[in-house]
Formats: sequence, C-alpha cells, structure tokens
Amino acid sequence: MTTPDAKADLHFYLQSARDALLWKLEGLSEYDVRRPLTPTGTNLLGLVKHVASVELGYLGDTFGRPSGEPLPWVEEGAEPNADMWATADEPREQFVGLYRRAWAHADATIDALPLETVGRVPWWPSHRAEVTLHHAVIRVIADTHRHTGHADILRELVDGSVGMSEGNSSVPTGDAAWWEAHRGRVERAAREAGGDA
Repeated sequence: MTTPDAKADLHFYLQSARDALLWKLEGLSEYDVRRPLTPTGTNLLGLVKHVASVELGYLGDTFGRPSGEPLPWVEEGAEPNADMWATADEPREQFVGLYRRAWAHADATIDALPLETVGRVPWWPSHRAEVTLHHAVIRVIADTHRHTGHADILRELVDGSVGMSEGNSSVPTGDAAWWEAHRGRVERAAREAGGDA
C-alpha cells in the first residue's frame, strides 16, 4: 500500500498541464503563436501569458507571497483582456520565461505552506475572498488544464499537431486517409442526428 501524498499528486497534475501548454508553442513561428484562431481572439501565447498571471496571483499574492513580477496587464485600469494576447513588441520568451518563474514561485508556496493555510484572493469580493491553499491549487490546476485543452485545439488548427507531449499523441494512430474517413463518419452521424441526412 502506498501512503497518499496530496501535495505530490497536486503538483503532478499541475506540472503535466504546464508542460503540455508550453509544448504547444514549440516549432511555431511568431505569427502562429500569436494569431487569433477564435472569434474572441484566443491564441497560444496569450494562453501562456494568462496562466502565468493566474499562478502568480492565486499561488503568490493570495498567500502574502508576492512574486515581484510586474504584471501591468492585470492591474486596475488595464485594457480588458490584456492578459490573453501579446503585443508585437512583447517577445515570446518574455512570457515563456515569466511562466517558468511563476512555476517556481507557485511551487515554493505549495512546498512552504500546509494545504490548510488560509489566504485571501485580493480581486474577489471580501465576503468570499478567503480560500485554503488546497482550494487555490485545485483552482489553478483546473484553469491550466482548461486552457491547455484550448491550446490542443488551437495547435491542431495551426498545423495538425495533436497530443500531450512529444511522443504522446494521446489519440489513436492513423494516417491522413484514416482521419479523413473518421471525420466523415462523425460528420454523417451529426447530419443524421440533426435530420439533415
């Protein structure tokens, strides 16, 4: 029988999402990591910028452990949604580096404090701003996995790449013809279900 280690479990799932998200940027041009692929402008580099900000807030500021990283895109008065995209003069390395520093800062918070530690989320209403570290870590894991799922779809739209990491596609193997036939079956089923057969 193994002894449960809640912090190790939480860290494993957080780090797997972090790694997968950054992997989605590998091998892409500056244009492709920034280009908006949804009507709301969702893009790969913007997702990294956002999740770095989320980690620094929930697993830093909330527990009285500010990182010292300047985040002008989340300060009061910042342009709405400024944390979800990068300007032409903000290099990719700025946000990849910020995200890696956010990991280190968040991991230090998780290591230093018991999961029962209570913090205050500064941007939440005061009547519900108190959270435990356990709650904050779960929230960050959920947010990071959600955005990594967005990145999965965006990367597939850019160049057809799929999977969690290099060597782990996490989808059935099949050549282009197999996938085209599969997509055709899915489309036919959708049309039949919608009465368009």
